[in-house]
Amino acid sequence: MTGTTADVVTLEVPFPHVAVVTLRRPEARNAINAQIAASLGQFVSRLEADPDIWVVVLTGAGGQAFSSGADLKDVAAGRLASLSTPAGGFAGFVLAERTKPWIAAVDGFALAGGCELALACDMIVASEDASFGLPEVTRGLIAAAGGVYRLPRALPRALALELIATGARLDAARALSFGLINRVVPKRLTLSSALELAASIAANAPIAVRESLTIARKTFDTDDATLARMSAEGQLRIMQTEDFREGPRAFIEKRPPRWVGR
Repeated sequence: MTGTTADVVTLEVPFPHVAVVTLRRPEARNAINAQIAASLGQFVSRLEADPDIWVVVLTGAGGQAFSSGADLKDVAAGRLASLSTPAGGFAGFVLAERTKPWIAAVDGFALAGGCELALACDMIVASEDASFGLPEVTRGLIAAAGGVYRLPRALPRALALELIATGARLDAARALSFGLINRVVPKRLTLSSALELAASIAANAPIAVRESLTIARKTFDTDDATLARMSAEGQLRIMQTEDFREGPRAFIEKRPPRWVGR
């Protein structure tokens, strides 16, 4: 399924079941313009529908920035709406309905909408020189693409509110210590480490992963009774799959399971 819809976003499948989506505007620090928003939104839909892709890594080209967020030239020209799509919100991504796990490979800084892209992913692997921040208030804006509510869920409240109100940056080491990100690695290993994490996820039953994440993502949004009901319903769906039968069979036969994703 390797291919592109536009040069500013590319798609690769480096090994079975894992895709890499790369933002490619390094000259603009991978700032989001209308073309990126439309292309990324198309890839989200395409990957969500592809039964052979189980995990996706999102990264930015150039090594300086994962993404600097909205292209302020477009914002200043009154084209802010063009940086979103009806289905996915900002960048065609932050509000998109996704069942598959996405990992942000943050090489360099993730600021403003770039930070919001990372927060919209399920996991984050960051380079040692990475930093995160929501500087919107320094430009008379708000982090309206999820930042103002996702950051307080991911960090201690006082720290999140400080970052939102001051526009200050959080470096990778401190972000790791507070649990905002999963791993900090040498810069040259950012993408490969994200792919290692993706491979460890793709080694598991894909439907079980998706059903589990669907529930886990709702942890802060709903009550225990609803989560219990969702868990029971997910288990019933899993029990109808071939993979549900394959897991115990492989254990008894002392061999690696052969997942088929159905």
